Amino acid sequence: MGRGGARWGVAVVAAMLLLTGGGCATVDTPAAEVPAPVALPEEAPDAAGEPSGSTVPQETPSAVESMGAAPKATPSASASPSATKRSPKPKRTTATAPRAVPKPPTETKVPPAPPKPAPSSCEPSYKGDQASRAQAKAALTEAAGRTYWPTSAPDISIPLSLIKATAWQESGWQSNIVACDGGIGLMQVMPDTATWMNQRFGQSYDVWDHRDNAYLGGTYLAWLTKYIGDMYFDADYRLDADLCTSELNSCLLNAVIAAYNYGHGAVAREGQPLTVPNPSYVRNVRALMSECVCLGF
Repeated sequence: MGRGGARWGVAVVAAMLLLTGGGCATVDTPAAEVPAPVALPEEAPDAAGEPSGSTVPQETPSAVESMGAAPKATPSASASPSATKRSPKPKRTTATAPRAVPKPPTETKVPPAPPKPAPSSCEPSYKGDQASRAQAKAALTEAAGRTYWPTSAPDISIPLSLIKATAWQESGWQSNIVACDGGIGLMQVMPDTATWMNQRFGQSYDVWDHRDNAYLGGTYLAWLTKYIGDMYFDADYRLDADLCTSELNSCLLNAVIAAYNYGHGAVAREGQPLTVPNPSYVRNVRALMSECVCLGF
């Protein structure tokens, strides 16, 4: 969770390092709304003995030509019929377009602002052991499958393709990478943002643990979905790509992606139209949602 320049630096360096082998950041609901972390079994490396996470991401993924195009990732051979069955496309109505004048924000205690961009010459560092690709996949899948707002917004769901693509864009699925701006791990969670989310939701997630890091990233995506969804989309929390048009500020999905990178305050502002200040980042993540090699892991 952080500024575009810093995140790009992490993604590019992560890609190069993977050949041998990025930051995240408030409706006042009860602290118990977010379930506690679920322990995941440790998974073995690939059959060939290759450490998971060694696949190199494309430095410049091809962007989708139309933001309204539905993801067209080819399902893996092991995917079950139920997993690949498409649900009916939502019918776009004027109610799904963002409000020109948003409702007042429902939260007064918001995440800290993102850090200033790190110098372009700075290179990321590493701390501790890196989780295998299988472990990262399990953690991200678990995070996507959670219900983050069971009481006030149980219909909020974070697409698995979104959380996988965001983690690939941010860190190349490297759990032990530390960006120059301070972003940590798979989802590049900022320490101050992790502290805020733990206090906000009454949790004790460890930003250095790859599973908790995935939960923190998922929690932030869910918080942004509710915050922006309440202000601009009348509590319509669907993160469907089919609701997007060629205009980047046309749908909640693009807004949430933009805010994950630039902070909520740069996207959702009181009395102002919805803004996407980082179009390249949004297009990259949207492209990764349908084209990322990580979708086949």
